[in-house]
Amino acid sequence: MADTQLPTGWSLQRIRDVSGDQEAVVLDRNRAVKWVGRFGTPDEVLHPEIVLGFHSLCLVKPVRDDDWYMGSLHDDGSIDCWAAYDDLYVALRGL
Repeated sequence: MADTQLPTGWSLQRIRDVSGDQEAVVLDRNRAVKWVGRFGTPDEVLHPEIVLGFHSLCLVKPVRDDDWYMGSLHDDGSIDCWAAYDDLYVALRGL
């Protein structure tokens, strides 16, 4: 996937370098993504603009939201997010 689909100033190699995962990939954004991070509240559907894959973990940047959501990638391709970061660099370091 072209670097132009990544946030401004980021390349796939830079994402790999910051995360420490040289196998990180950009994933298809057409998948079910839920925010399950609030105990006692209903899950929220997220509409991904960018999805980055790191083996069984993902970072998702939703459309119309500047935050990055960390979650688990399931075998069916869906993602349950359980942590949020306001900065991609910090999210990558938190993997």
